[in-house]
Amino acid sequence: MPANESQPRAAAPLGAGLLLVLAFLAATGPFTTDLYLPSFPGIAADLDVSASGVQLTLTAFFLGMAAGQLGFGPLSDKYGRTRPLLIGTGAFVLASIACATAPNLGVLIAARFVQGLCAASGPVIARAVAADLSSGPAAARTFSLLMTIGGVAPVVAPVIGGVLAGLWDWRGVLWTLAGIAALMFICAAAAVRESLPAERRSSGPPFAGLGVVLRRWRFLGYVLLFASSFGVLMSYISASPFVYQSIMGLGPETYGLMFGLNAAGMVASGFIAARLSRSVPPRRTVLRAVSVLLGFAAVLLVLVVAAVPPLLLAVPLFCMVSSLGFVMGNTTALALAQAEGATGSGSAVLGGAQFLMGAIVSPLTGLGGEFTALPLALVMTSSALLAATALFLTRQRHPA
Repeated sequence: MPANESQPRAAAPLGAGLLLVLAFLAATGPFTTDLYLPSFPGIAADLDVSASGVQLTLTAFFLGMAAGQLGFGPLSDKYGRTRPLLIGTGAFVLASIACATAPNLGVLIAARFVQGLCAASGPVIARAVAADLSSGPAAARTFSLLMTIGGVAPVVAPVIGGVLAGLWDWRGVLWTLAGIAALMFICAAAAVRESLPAERRSSGPPFAGLGVVLRRWRFLGYVLLFASSFGVLMSYISASPFVYQSIMGLGPETYGLMFGLNAAGMVASGFIAARLSRSVPPRRTVLRAVSVLLGFAAVLLVLVVAAVPPLLLAVPLFCMVSSLGFVMGNTTALALAQAEGATGSGSAVLGGAQFLMGAIVSPLTGLGGEFTALPLALVMTSSALLAATALFLTRQRHPA
């Protein structure tokens, strides 16, 4: 059974230094995906595979992240936060080296799956530690800041990746990622202290907490909202190298700058969401942001069907990505508030659903080839509609 919900929270403060490290760990996904996105065409050419084949490396990573979080989250409820975190991040370094030295696409796909499996320890335990040390409106503010600071990764990773793609081959880019993984391990070992005392840990089977949170309907509603919003983001991320480079005709460096601009919009909205959490209920903020998200998804679909000049697609893409800064952090806080007593397991389900959705949508965006944006528009619109539906279904029982 999960720990008793009446137990007090850990006394350790969530200071600025710890917040930065947790944000760094939570940014494992963006670093591990965005850094090598500008190298997709280079990987396809070097390994003589299709665009969809290269996107399978992204899918494999997402599947690994989904499975890994479902493992590391409950284990952190049972054995504490620090041991699983250090084991996972240490193995993440080794898996990253395997990716950089992969001789063919099959090995690269397998290595990316193992990399995701190990890297999952970072974000799932970072969220659990943050939930251990904050609650209520402070939790909404903490998660908005956590994801906003972590949002620096999508800003800098594609820019760095674009520069590296112009200087090195794709293996050099993946070696850089291995170095980032090593830095994550060092930061975790140096800064993250145990936030779940022994008396608050699960006393039953390691995965009992999963059964507890999966029976909480409000939690599941917010998980669906979070995952479908993430589906919007991941469909954009997986298709963006081809949309900006193959369809719009931009080079790797310019693509990195455009991608970084969109991520900067998401970072800015995240900071605004953190400020709003002091006076506006998180659900109300999410309601307005999801409405904007769905509206611009419809605009994107109309523009693609109307065959407008490709550069015009950058406008709704920017607006959609920016609106996610108001959604992701607030929805995380709303979801984990419903997982009290099994926060690690709740974080695992949240993260697992997130990356499972990413694994589903990523290959779908490439079904039409690298010279059409219609699959991207359809997937983003469907994901946004699912997010709006999830929010609506929780409306009556959980008013703002």
